[in-house]
Order: sequence, then C-alpha cells, then structure tokens
Amino acid sequence: MERCYGAVCFFPLEASAPRFFGFSEFLAGLALMVLAWTTADVRYRFRIRTAPLPLQGLTFFVVATVGGLSLLTDLWRAEQWLVPRGNLFTPATWQALLGGSFLLTFLTWAWFAFIRPPVYGKLNAQRFAQALYRIVLKGSPDELAIIAEELTFSAAPLVSYATDLGRLKNYHIMRDEVPRKRVSKVEAYANDLLLLLGDKRLCRSIVAVSPGTALAIFQEIQEMKKFGIQVETFGCNIVTEALLNADSFLFNETESYESGLIGYHKPLSQAIFSNYEMVENIGTLLDPNIDAGGKWTAAQLGAYCRAVKLTLGSYAKGGYRGHSFVLYRAKSNIEHAASDVYLLDGTDEISFDDQVLARLRVVIEFIVDAVSILDEHKLSGELQLRIRKTENGGLGTFYDHLAEMIFEVIFAASAVTSPHSQCWWVQHNTVWSSLFNFNRLQTTVGKIVKFKVRRLMYDEIVRMHSSPNFKGAKILGFCLNVMGLKLGNPTYDRDSRALHRAVLAWTKRNFSWLNSYNHRVAEASLVDSLTYEPANQRLVKTYAAGGLRREPTYVYLDLDPLQDSTTLRSSGSDQE
Repeated sequence: MERCYGAVCFFPLEASAPRFFGFSEFLAGLALMVLAWTTADVRYRFRIRTAPLPLQGLTFFVVATVGGLSLLTDLWRAEQWLVPRGNLFTPATWQALLGGSFLLTFLTWAWFAFIRPPVYGKLNAQRFAQALYRIVLKGSPDELAIIAEELTFSAAPLVSYATDLGRLKNYHIMRDEVPRKRVSKVEAYANDLLLLLGDKRLCRSIVAVSPGTALAIFQEIQEMKKFGIQVETFGCNIVTEALLNADSFLFNETESYESGLIGYHKPLSQAIFSNYEMVENIGTLLDPNIDAGGKWTAAQLGAYCRAVKLTLGSYAKGGYRGHSFVLYRAKSNIEHAASDVYLLDGTDEISFDDQVLARLRVVIEFIVDAVSILDEHKLSGELQLRIRKTENGGLGTFYDHLAEMIFEVIFAASAVTSPHSQCWWVQHNTVWSSLFNFNRLQTTVGKIVKFKVRRLMYDEIVRMHSSPNFKGAKILGFCLNVMGLKLGNPTYDRDSRALHRAVLAWTKRNFSWLNSYNHRVAEASLVDSLTYEPANQRLVKTYAAGGLRREPTYVYLDLDPLQDSTTLRSSGSDQE
C-alpha cells in the first residue's frame, strides 16, 4: 500500500520487477575483475600503481560501495520495503547507476593498463617514484626487463622536469657554492629517478632487452640541451654494461657491411656519443668501469674505440680548440689497454689471436683512424709544433695528446726484447710500420703528429745525458731495433730518417759512457740479436741464419772511445 507523508509518498518495491544488475551479476563481474587483476604481470601492475589517479584505492572503494548497494538493493526488493516515489530515480535507473559505476571502474583500469599507459608527471610523481623504487630494490631480472621497456614512455617528461645544472659541473663548482633554489615536488622526484636509473641491474636490463630506453633518454637530452641533469651514473653504467654484453649495440652498430642498415645509422651510438658538448658535460660516458670485470678484451676495446671516435669526430667537426677532459681520459684508457705488452717478452710463439697482441693492434688502428678524423675536419688552426709544458699548463693540443699516446705505445712495445722474431713482429711489424715509413700517415695532421712523436722519442733518449734511466734506454733500444744500425733507403724511411740519423749519432757518442756509468741501463737498450762489444767499441746487429739466409750476417756501429765519449757528451749537453 502506498503511504504519503505530506508531499512525499512511498510505495513498496516490487519483488518481480525486471532486474539486470543485482548482487549475483556483481559477483560474476567481480570474479572476472579479480581474475584479471591477479593474472596481470608486473607491467600492468606497475601501470596501475603509477596512474595519475590513486586507482587501486578508488577501485577498492567503488567496488565495495557497488557491492554493498547491490546486496542492499536485492534485500530491499525481496522484502518489498518502501521506496520514495518520484521521477529522479526508478529501480531501472538505480541498477543502471550501480552497473555503470562498476563498468566505468573496470574500463578506467583497462585504459591505464592497456590503452594509454601512464607516464611520469605532476599527478603521479610520488607514486611513480615509489613503484619504480620497489621494483629496482627487489632486483628481479625478469621484472627489471619489463620495467626497462616501460621507462621509455617517461623519458621525455623525466628529462624535462629534471634540474639542469648546466656547465657548473665542468668548472668544479661545489654544490654548496651554487645558489640554492626551491624545487618543486615533480622536479625533485625526477632528479631522484634519474639517479635511480643508474642502478647496475637496471642498466644491464636496459642494454639487454630495452636499448630503446637509453636511446629515448639521450635523444631527449640532446633535443632539450639539458646536459647538466644527473645522468652521470646512468650513462657510465649503460656504457659499461654495453661493453660487457657482446650482443649490445656497441658490438652490433659497427659498419654497414657488417650490420646492414643499423650499422650505417648507428642509432644508439650516435645518440650517446656523437654530441661532444653532451659527452663533455655529462663527463662519464667515456669512463666505463670495465676493469672491475677483468682486463679488456680486444673486442671490447674495439667497441670502446668506435665510441671514442664518434665523440672525437664531433669535437673536430664542431671546431673546438680547448682541452677536452673526456677525450683526454679516453686517450688514457685506450693507451692503458696496451700496457701489458710486456707479457709477450720471452714468448717463443705468439698466436695472431693473442689478446695482448690483438689489443695492441686495436690501439694502433684507433691512432690511425683518429689522425684521419682530425685531418678530415682540419683541426689545425694556429698550431705550434713544439709546446713546452710551461706555456699552457702542460695541456697542449689534441695533436700533442695523440703524439704522447703513440710514444707510450712505443714504450710499451719496447718491453718485448726477445726472442728476436717476436721482438721484430711486435716492435716493427705491429707498431712502427703501421705508423712510420711506407708513406703511412702522410696527411697534414699525420705529419704533425709524427713530428711530435719523433721529438718525444729523441728528447727521452737525450735526457739520459743528465739522468740515465730505463725508459730512455728502452726507447733507444726500440729505435736501434726498428731502424737499424745503418741508414737505409731514403725512399723507404723518409719520415724517420732524421730521427734515425740523430739516434745513431747520439749512440755513437754516448753508448760507451752509458755502459761504464750504469751497465744495467745500457743492457736495457739491447734487444735480442743486438750486442755490445766493449773490446771493439761497437754495437753488433746479428741476423741469424734461416729461411733463404744460409749464414748469419752482421751489421756494426762503431762507437766513440770511452775517453772521448765524456767530452762529447758534455758538449752535446751544452748544445741541447
């Protein structure tokens, strides 16, 4: 019976009225939603947790509310309790409201999980940081591999919101000296997330399964020119993990004839290394921590050299003239890779694939390519052939750095003194003939660099006038071995003939004195097959019988007598 209380009338709800969304329908729909929620992998759970809305809390609230109201509605209907009469809500519209709320919740969840994945922004900065922090802290390789792909979508906003310190890092300004400014919440979380991306396990997953994430981040940095954001650790670990992974982009982006279109475009290598200004400001892209996993292999060193050459090309093409900290450290890294050539000394047989020898060839190849790059972009300017250390703090130009690198490689190769065949193979065939003679490096830059190398070698030898030392002795022994005790054909050794003549003259004047002053230093300058005869005051180069040579042959260098050597040495020192 209908009852009225003033203007408001109530009537009993009919139990047999049409029903299309009740508690049973709610339970069926809830079962499907729970199944979808529990079977979703970490990708979709991460998306839900980082949505612009607190989706998990809202979903629980809406589902609980709809479920409770659906149960209460079915009870109200079964008991035929009174409901107000009016046009605002009918039993059908009430069911539609409950069902629509339930459906909208599911669609919202599906929208962020499948259709439009959320990206980092002002509305979800804290949730995004917390969700990513938990996954990185857990460190599951499978989960990190999935999240590495998800981070690609947030590369642009992360770089956009991050604080740009500009060039302050390059001038060693302490952060306490930088005027502090109040950063927003989204900016602070962006800075923290960029530091979080530097986790080695996450970088390993990015290199292995999602290199596009690194590509997106560095492309955004270049486009926005935000070179001062905190990606130093991220960049260093990305390059390190790429060198440790033989299937990474550093090994696949080689040349077009090896890697096809990818080798021609080199997308990741170009994005990370081809902008010198970015590389210099970040500062760690050419400083991989590869030694932590053992000695460099020749393949790793070759991949690293390809990266350095991209940066060097950008440096030269951009017309930079100042000192480059990153390229100088890269030069030291490559130079250091050949420091263990001494391990080949005394080895009877050396395989062509020996890692020590292979690394040495990679270093020589880098030097030749670096000279070609500098010559291509004409990075000469107003160049002084001789720059004394007191004139510009000892920094010099990149030509000086390259000459120093060649000098150190020659010094490393000079440690291989026996047997003669291996000594000749390392010192002459691998090092000397690749850089000098046979018209090697005959370009403008090549001639400049070789001039500086000859000067460094001769200065090191002459330094033994005042302080005999083993380094100078090794350089002297290298010169006597690769150039010989007699001047050769000028068409063959035109670019080293002046050095050869000067070294022979110095040896003739000073070797007897050097042997009497410190015979151990003098012995250090004698490689296998090169001997000193004090009775005859001469050096002897012995070419053993073998091959087409039926008998050994000898070449002599007559030395000044000991009593005259001291006088000549003093006069030579005055002239220097």
